[in-house]
Amino acid sequence: MPDALIRVYLPATLPMLAALRNEGLTAAAAHAVTADLREWYAEGDEEELEYVAFTRAAQSALRLLRQDPTAPRRRVVVSADLGRAAVQRVDAELGSSMVKLTGPVPLQAVAAVHIDSADAEEDVEAAAGQVEEALAGDQDAQFAVDSAEDHELEWYDVSELDTLL
Repeated sequence: MPDALIRVYLPATLPMLAALRNEGLTAAAAHAVTADLREWYAEGDEEELEYVAFTRAAQSALRLLRQDPTAPRRRVVVSADLGRAAVQRVDAELGSSMVKLTGPVPLQAVAAVHIDSADAEEDVEAAAGQVEEALAGDQDAQFAVDSAEDHELEWYDVSELDTLL
């Protein structure tokens, strides 16, 4: 019987997409619908749970942008389908969507790439500069993050990766 696939959402930056094309995408952490997330959001259906995991990956992309001031100010989330053996549970708190990957995500596993449009850059820039403060509870910083999250990430098929780069 083939290994069941798990949809994971990897936070990334535009420069990381070049690495994805050439050698696969290595991520310190990713997001998925976990048992902890299901328990925390018991009334949510599968689509709602996937959206929570996706949104958290987009917020993690802000943290990557904060670490790389040279990257274009656009959040990137890579959606990939991986076998269970490639995805490890992280000891986390109730509601966590965090997972650890056992290796790089190959291009063949990628289902789609999601990227902010150019009109989001100003809000994403502000949010990337304040995401840590927002996570620590700063209300003004949270407003900046919320403003970035008001922008929907655009969907691209993996076949469009060369065009995106």
